[in-house]
Amino acid sequence: MVGVAPIINKDVGIHHLTTRQLIAVFTGKIRNWRQVGGRNLAITLINRTQGSGTRMTFEKYGLRDRQSAVAQEQDSSGTVRQIVSSTPGAVSYVSFGYINKTVQPVSIDGVAPTENNVKSNRWKIWSYEHIYTNGQPTGLTKKFLDYLQNDHIQKTLFNKLGYISVKDMQYQRTWRGKLSKGSGVA
Repeated sequence: MVGVAPIINKDVGIHHLTTRQLIAVFTGKIRNWRQVGGRNLAITLINRTQGSGTRMTFEKYGLRDRQSAVAQEQDSSGTVRQIVSSTPGAVSYVSFGYINKTVQPVSIDGVAPTENNVKSNRWKIWSYEHIYTNGQPTGLTKKFLDYLQNDHIQKTLFNKLGYISVKDMQYQRTWRGKLSKGSGVA
């Protein structure tokens, strides 16, 4: 599991947005941070590239199926974070593992982008990570998949990399976005 959060340049001067404000910022309807209580800075939008899983998750669950305005696109979350941290007024989105002290994560509707809020589905912008195989896995492929599903790996390595164990989720989401109570993959 991976949570995705909007991030802003620390000089913007805000920590929270409503869903309506978030959508307006990313669709280009709001063009200055002053319009949402921040400093008088033009908004510089940075997107992940079309087809990016991070972008698809953010637009589906953060922007409620709206597309971001046309803007600079970057291939990697590390590059996105670096640009946001060094560009006054910049805004983008990254998976939780890329949030650090150089950028400001943004709460939405009073909910902070935290692992616990993803687990309880209070934070709505999350998705499953996928591994695909050609048919039923066997041999080393099966051993690797078993390794990844090991409780110890799920609770240590995954957390260290910014991922959330699917076993810790209190909700499941189908590929169509339908939620149900329970852990695992729907």
